[in-house]
Parts: sequence; structure tokens; C-alpha cells
Amino acid sequence: MRIIYRRRPKHIESRVSFRFNQHIRAPNVTVIDETDNNLGVMPTFKALQLAQEKELDLVEVNPKIDPPVTKIMDYGKFKYEKEKELSKQKAHQKKFEIKGVRLSTRIGEHDLEIRRLQAVRFLNEGHKVQIELILRGRERQFANQARETINNFISLINQEIPAKIEQPISKQGNKFSCLIARQ
Repeated sequence: MRIIYRRRPKHIESRVSFRFNQHIRAPNVTVIDETDNNLGVMPTFKALQLAQEKELDLVEVNPKIDPPVTKIMDYGKFKYEKEKELSKQKAHQKKFEIKGVRLSTRIGEHDLEIRRLQAVRFLNEGHKVQIELILRGRERQFANQARETINNFISLINQEIPAKIEQPISKQGNKFSCLIARQ
């Protein structure tokens, strides 16, 4: 006998959720009408009647206070404005990534120049750059040379654009890493 599992559909919920009308659980609420006048504390059923008379919704604006604050308004319009506000905040957030550049203790001059150009481009785009150097085999005995290679690479970058070291050179096993960002 074979058991067949079905995937449950994911319910798409809006990012903004407020209790409104019959979903308000508190017995008494503080009511504010559509013109921002405080009507005081009253039982929820009376506040609902008031909202229905004005053909609007009773929306719980601040549920954390006792009694909760509710407002008589159009719920659809309120929800739309809140979602618009959230999307505007999200658009204004500064986005950056951590880009990686991997070096070697035996790296050639031309390869080092290419890595430097990559790192400079990443920093100009506003990203942070993580410099990694992995020691393999007998290279593990030359940790000083690895630190020196990373420091030389950072000084090459600093000649073109000012960069600050956000995370100093650290060793984890046989890997050295350092995080830099634009000043």
C-alpha cells in the first residue's frame, strides 16, 4: 500500500494584519471616530454599532493598551496605506552584500592585479569585500607570509580608494580571512 502525500497550499497572508469588526476580542475598547475625536471607552458591541451606522469598519489600531484603541475607518484603505508604507521603508533600506576575493601565497602579479580590480569594483558598488587566503600542504607553516600577502593586498586597494578594515585578519584552521569596506 502506497501513501500519497499532498502538498498543502501556502496561504498568502498580507504583511499588515489588524483585528477589525467582529474579530476584536476585548469587551471594552477606546474609540476614536473618523475625524480623530476621542469618543472614550465603551463596550465593543456599541462601538461596532456606531461604525455600522457610519458604514465604516471598527479597526483595532493599538491592541497592547488596556482597553485597546480602536478607530472607525475604512479597513481596506487603511490596510492599503500600511502596505504602501512598508514597501516604501523596504525600498529605502541600504542593501549590501559581502563579496569574496580569494588569494594565494603563490599568486602571480597579474592575478593579484585582477583580484585588486575586482575588489575595487565591489567596494565602489557599496559592497563589503572578504579577503580569503587558504593555506594548503606545506604552506601551512608559513602563516606569516599569508598575513603579509593579505596586508599587501589591502595596501594596494588603499592606493586607489580608501578602505577600512572592518574585521581584522583572523585564522580559522588553515584559512585566513579579513573583511574590508569603503570608508
